[in-house]
Amino acid sequence: MLDRVMLTNDDGIDAPGMKVLEEIAGQLAREVWIVAPEHDQSGQSHAISLHHALRLSVRGERRFGVTGTPGDCAALGLCHIMKDQPPQLVLSGVNRGLNLGLETVFSGTVGGAMTAMMLGVPALALSQSFSNRDAVPWDTARALGAETVRRLLAVGWGKSAVLNINFPPIPASEAGPLTLARQGEGIVAGMAVETRIDPRGMEYHWLSFRRGNIQQGPESDYSALRAGKIVVTPLRYDRTDDDAYAGLAEHLPRFGA
Repeated sequence: MLDRVMLTNDDGIDAPGMKVLEEIAGQLAREVWIVAPEHDQSGQSHAISLHHALRLSVRGERRFGVTGTPGDCAALGLCHIMKDQPPQLVLSGVNRGLNLGLETVFSGTVGGAMTAMMLGVPALALSQSFSNRDAVPWDTARALGAETVRRLLAVGWGKSAVLNINFPPIPASEAGPLTLARQGEGIVAGMAVETRIDPRGMEYHWLSFRRGNIQQGPESDYSALRAGKIVVTPLRYDRTDDDAYAGLAEHLPRFGA
């Protein structure tokens, strides 16, 4: 069993997924520390707050709310709150909804884990997909989460990667096994802007993703999830596109070559 683990998320410290993550972490570590946003920070990716102050609120023993992003939470947790007794693992989630394909770029759940990894602590992002937003199957992540994390800890992974875990929207007894998959295209087909008028006659706008049936690549995370697997994908900061790099190298000198 681990000595201590730190939890964060992007749905907010009072979100139901955080309660599930606490239950998972309680099976893994003697001490569970929570440093999570006071409010929903979905879509914040890896953002950190450089131009305004952050405030901490004590929400209980080893439990802190932050007026900032998941990245802020990871930084405050590791560089301030737990500086003298760092965790052996950071878990981010359990997100309400899947985090696959292109959506991992925008995900605050993944962003919180990535920031922890950057700061030298192994990190995993966990998400629970659903088919009905009014009936998220939290029991699937609750039942399978601890053993999934234990198995991955036993196997180990590189220090430059975050493991992105997605639980399928089916009962735990029907899910699995834990399956390795690549980041696929996902189902984001664009973005939409909805314009409305406020009570004072001023325009305001809501952004949202447009989703579609997009062809997935081989071994894709989305295809694996649709097949009912517990999906794990290692993610990293290096976004160099090897195909584009090779094409450009035919016309441009490569540094160090």
